Amino acid sequence: MQRVKTAIIGASGYTGSELLRLLLQHPNVELCAVTSRQEAGRRIDSVFPRFRHVAGAELTFIEPDPEAIAATYTQAAFLALPHGVAAEMAIALLAKGIKVIDLSADFRIHDAAVYAEFYGHAHPAPELLDSAVYGLAEIHTTAIREGNLIASPGCYPTSILLPLIPLLRKNLLENASIVANSMSGVSGAGKKPEAAYLFCECNESLRAYGIPKHRHLAEIEQELSIAAGEAITMTFIPHLVPVNTGIHSTITATLRAGVSAADISSALEDAYAASAFVRLLGLGGCADTKHVTRTNYIDIGWHIDQRTNRLIITSAEDNVVKGAGGQAVQSFNLIFGLDERAGLQSV
Repeated sequence: MQRVKTAIIGASGYTGSELLRLLLQHPNVELCAVTSRQEAGRRIDSVFPRFRHVAGAELTFIEPDPEAIAATYTQAAFLALPHGVAAEMAIALLAKGIKVIDLSADFRIHDAAVYAEFYGHAHPAPELLDSAVYGLAEIHTTAIREGNLIASPGCYPTSILLPLIPLLRKNLLENASIVANSMSGVSGAGKKPEAAYLFCECNESLRAYGIPKHRHLAEIEQELSIAAGEAITMTFIPHLVPVNTGIHSTITATLRAGVSAADISSALEDAYAASAFVRLLGLGGCADTKHVTRTNYIDIGWHIDQRTNRLIITSAEDNVVKGAGGQAVQSFNLIFGLDERAGLQSV
């Protein structure tokens, strides 16, 4: 059986630990390097006791040094690093012939000026933007298979793009009318000791944030514009909810004249009938995070409001699996010609 030598750079955060969970059990992966400045010198099963007695969990964290990573004969590296930091590592690893799957925002946005607008600093490696592939596995399958640098999508964008792209491609919506309200578990903020994410601040509370221009809006509008063939500007309102993981998005848009419920259903079924991880709940279905957490599935349901001629879509996913680590592993599987479901088929 083919086993790909693989590294996780930044393996001690929420996304990094999810990558550990997925890759330690992946039948085609040999985990050969895991990095963390904070945990360097400690074994995986010491930092994460849940992995005790799991094969490969005796591996020791090392400093994020490209030379040391390359010395392990790594073929592919997952970057679970903050934006701005990931690009520097990507440059070094790509130069050594290592395939890079970046889970930060550094290569998701095609235009360096748009990146600077949304992230508040100049792009750290604009010369790589043209070669980066946006890693939405169900949409850019062929390009991912051929890519060396994959920009894995954000969690919110995944929950919005997968339902909308097939509809925009078929010109079914009034494009200026799109609104997305999304709710995310607290793990989406990352593993950082900030007061806003303390238990007493989040528990028994629900709040919107990042209004009106959350950073993920840049990649959402970029990919929707590509699908529609024209510039899309939309309203996106993210919310923090007191759960560990999970994203629920409610998306509304006005239907174009003459578009029926059957047209919506047909577009989504044509797009995802053969998809391993998109589960269509159909007309009248409502997505529920309870049914997708700890899995790589995204559930999508839809309704038609006849009174307003508006489409109402609900989607649900796990923000650290389908919205992060799991989707990145999907891209890894495509790159190396593996079964797309390898290491991901959990319920």
